[in-house]
Amino acid sequence: MIFFDFMYFGYGLVIIAFFITLLADIYLRTRYSKYKKVKVKSGMTGAEVAREILKDNGLDNIYVVETRGYLTDHYDPRAKVVRLSTDIYNGDSIASVSVAAHECGHAVQDKEGYFFLKFRSFLVPIVNFSSKFGYLAVLIGLIFGAMNLAWIGIFLLVAILLFQLITLPVEFNASRRGKMFLNKLKVVDSSEKSMASSMLMAAAMTYVASLISTLLELLRLVLVVMGNDRD
Repeated sequence: MIFFDFMYFGYGLVIIAFFITLLADIYLRTRYSKYKKVKVKSGMTGAEVAREILKDNGLDNIYVVETRGYLTDHYDPRAKVVRLSTDIYNGDSIASVSVAAHECGHAVQDKEGYFFLKFRSFLVPIVNFSSKFGYLAVLIGLIFGAMNLAWIGIFLLVAILLFQLITLPVEFNASRRGKMFLNKLKVVDSSEKSMASSMLMAAAMTYVASLISTLLELLRLVLVVMGNDRD
């Protein structure tokens, strides 16, 4: 009976996690769809903004390139490249300049040796290993009744949660820097600042949703393992 209580509660957690992630994604897409239609008064494109920010921060060695995909924008610390999706790279909207400024925030973090960015980079190989073998260990442990192995899998999956937790200050700090860059370089005026802030906040909230989703999934697995461990 306890096992089935755990199981049904676990299903509930999965549903909650799904809707949290879905709502965050809808919120981001809604904000993006709205603000990509609002032309920035300065007339600058995302690519132009990125290059100006990098130049202003002494990062002329970092390239800004166009990449395929929808909101696939990111800073690659290994290649020292800011990659902007086509709409962001060529667009001259509030959304375009906001996203570009955010990614440049990561580049400046890298230059300054921002602690949480360095810590997150350190965790990448650990998280890759945990992602591959954590769920596998839990699954094999449950199938063969090897609860010690299942608990080891749970322990490995905690690394993913830690990675996402560390990601939050990295992303929020990049957004804060992005807003500062946009204001300093006069990319947006006083009437556009709130729209840029809204766009940057929407992007950051997706990381909060991912953290909550992972936490709920981890809790579900803990309940499943506990339920089997008591049998």
